[in-house]
Amino acid sequence: MSTETKPKHIGRNISRIRELKGMKQEALAMAIGLSQQSVSNIEGSENVDEEKLLEIANALGITTEAIKNFSEENMISYFNTFNESHGNYFGSHNNTCTFNPLDKVVELYERLVQAEKDKVEYLERVLKDK
Repeated sequence: MSTETKPKHIGRNISRIRELKGMKQEALAMAIGLSQQSVSNIEGSENVDEEKLLEIANALGITTEAIKNFSEENMISYFNTFNESHGNYFGSHNNTCTFNPLDKVVELYERLVQAEKDKVEYLERVLKDK
């Protein structure tokens, strides 16, 4: 068995990064002035020329090195480090209601009832005037 490392599949890295950023192939294609099919072909390619890679990196808001060195393990480590250093997102912010949601529903209902009463009163006045 060979101990050589498998070369990075740049197209697959582009695809994963694009997906992680929530971008569709069509959006990336428009950003770099290509067709969606061309982006699909690039994502299927093991290698991408430097000029095109730079355009793609700019459209994704990252560096070419980030694309070349992308790995799932690095992403997991990055997010674990981020969460550890900044605290749990939900635990570090006060996400409790400062009001009773039921009170707001009742308040809205009362406003709607009052609006209906005002309409009825207005229509009664209009009918009396005729």
